[in-house]
Amino acid sequence: MAPESHDLTVTTDTIAAIATAWGEAGIAVVRLSGPSAVELGQNVVRFGAGWTFPPPRVMRLGALTDEAGLAIDQVLVVHFAAPKSYTGEDVVEIHTHGGTLVAQICLEGLIRRGARMAEPGEFTKRAFLNGRIDLSQAEGVLGIIRSRSSEALRAAARTLSGELSAFASDVREELLTLQSSLEVGLDFPEEGTPYVSDEELPGAISTLRLSLEDLLDRCSAGLLLREGIRVALTGRPNVGKSSLLNALLKQARAIVTALPGTTRDVIEEAITWQGVPIRLADTAGLRAPSDEIEASGIARTNEELRRADVRLWILDGSSPLEDEDREYIGRLGERHIVVLNKADLPHAITEDDIRAVSPASPVLSLSAKTGEGLDPLKERILSLASDSGALDAGLNVTARQLSEIRDALLAVTEAETAAIERTGQDVVATLLATARECLERLLGLSCDDALLDTVFSRFCVGK
Repeated sequence: MAPESHDLTVTTDTIAAIATAWGEAGIAVVRLSGPSAVELGQNVVRFGAGWTFPPPRVMRLGALTDEAGLAIDQVLVVHFAAPKSYTGEDVVEIHTHGGTLVAQICLEGLIRRGARMAEPGEFTKRAFLNGRIDLSQAEGVLGIIRSRSSEALRAAARTLSGELSAFASDVREELLTLQSSLEVGLDFPEEGTPYVSDEELPGAISTLRLSLEDLLDRCSAGLLLREGIRVALTGRPNVGKSSLLNALLKQARAIVTALPGTTRDVIEEAITWQGVPIRLADTAGLRAPSDEIEASGIARTNEELRRADVRLWILDGSSPLEDEDREYIGRLGERHIVVLNKADLPHAITEDDIRAVSPASPVLSLSAKTGEGLDPLKERILSLASDSGALDAGLNVTARQLSEIRDALLAVTEAETAAIERTGQDVVATLLATARECLERLLGLSCDDALLDTVFSRFCVGK
């Protein structure tokens, strides 16, 4: 489905911003968008004898002038005519030499002549408002900018190319068709039979639910690729948490001593494995605190356990299992791994000892000292975080987008239950409408200025 233009707060002024990062570089790009873009570009760039402002999609050499009309830099200028531009408006880019001054002088000259400083994300916002992209694709742009791994970048590219939009649009159309059929039957009861029979309704909704579950799985995987898998390293003091962190990072990031309670705060670092960021959090050892500072560290450990995607309970495999370990392992939640550290020493704990406490707990033996077992640990973390689903089909999404898909799935699941229990087709139709509205907010078909301001405020100025 092609993106639609939107009658929200569409402005007619011309905006300008530096589109490249601040600092010394080969080039800096100053971007203009709006009805006066060409006129303003002509005012700050002078071309040689016989040359004029370039036609669309032609790059031409010129001289950037200052307030006094003196040439201060040789620049390249390119013009993208509306509507075939990123924003759907006339767009001009002036490529100056990179630096902290020349691009700023260019921008100030444009603003002095009537341009307005662009707000964060305003170029992409105009692309959305003018129907060049839909809202999910606009957020895909942010995903590309913020990608921290090659897999996250590929997932963002899939979103920007329209895979998320196409999938969500297809489900929305199916929801709309089924909802409409139900409402026709409710509005014209004199026909004698419902437009959709009670017998076929659960099956029709089940198909929609499965589609949304598939979409949610792909988007959940994409969010992991984008934000990284948050892994909490926890356990009693002196079991090797900090040593394991250092081994995974391949550097001495955390202090390692034989003194219990050395780690008082959460230490966070990140690695990338198989193209997926893994955010490691070394936490304070769990025990009865000896002072107020250690108590604060343990409180932060508990908060980190709550936030983590995967929890590692680390044991000193050369020492017998203690009652405190049994207690903590039993309340770690679904996504956890019991790690038997110090595999280079004789083990006093076996997998059977762990199974007796928690039969479903995955158990891995490794040595932070020698590096044995580190790669299998990283593989198991990826498997747990993705629920064994494929990450190579992930769609890079934001927490907002994921929330809309979850809400749509919840409404469809409730509609399926209502259809099975024959609560009433009016109830089913209302729930299907709720799910459809979630997908319309996801795509930007139903939104307001407040939502757009929230989405685009996370962009940088110039994009």
